[in-house]
Amino acid sequence: MPRYRLLIEYDGRPYHGLQAQDGLASVQGAIERAVKGFCGQELRLHAAGRTDTGVHATGQVVHIDLEKDWKPEVVRNALNAHLVPEPIVVLDAQVAPEGWHARFSATGRRYIYRIMNRTAPPALDQGRVWHVKKPLDAAAMNEAAQVLVGHHDFTTFRDLGCQAKSPMKTLDVARVWREGEQVLLEFASRSFLHRQVRSMTGSLAEVGVGRWTRDDLRAALEARDRKACGPVAPSCGLYLTGVVYGD
Repeated sequence: MPRYRLLIEYDGRPYHGLQAQDGLASVQGAIERAVKGFCGQELRLHAAGRTDTGVHATGQVVHIDLEKDWKPEVVRNALNAHLVPEPIVVLDAQVAPEGWHARFSATGRRYIYRIMNRTAPPALDQGRVWHVKKPLDAAAMNEAAQVLVGHHDFTTFRDLGCQAKSPMKTLDVARVWREGEQVLLEFASRSFLHRQVRSMTGSLAEVGVGRWTRDDLRAALEARDRKACGPVAPSCGLYLTGVVYGD
């Protein structure tokens, strides 16, 4: 039974997250229905990472096991045809190596968070950015973000419902920069806690508007207490942009 590795892009606004849930629209459910429409097979896909309600992806990776040996481009094109009009696209399909798994073979994940930083609200990017009216100091946010890099107990930036066994994570990249009216935040790690990126982003925004300093962010991290976290950034600005594999 061949396994196919799919690179997926989607707009998360219509969905209650990636994971299939009874009676609720999900990215997983939409792709599984497309597979059934394509080849009549009912299956369960596996993803590199779950994304919450409203979170987007430009580089999500999933795998499916098909009963027939199809050419990868046939799988990609057929799924895209059956995904219309869902805002989900299969960018690429490949036959996966023996033993490869979308989730367990991943060695890194990368997220981008987009903030529209201007007085006027977004028109074209509604639901795709976090609108922050007050001016943000991206340089101060970037300097403070370096406090988060490394191996830490991220309890402060961990959702209370997180099911991870440990709050210990190693953050490899945390950087913030401005591009015109947008402030962008990038985070990379082998794996993340539930809502860790949105929690870190919200706290860094407190630095950006001048309510927090770098030392305040460090104190919040070292408190290892969810109550020390700043406001959690909304899901609309978050994008899973890439998954790293050893191959």
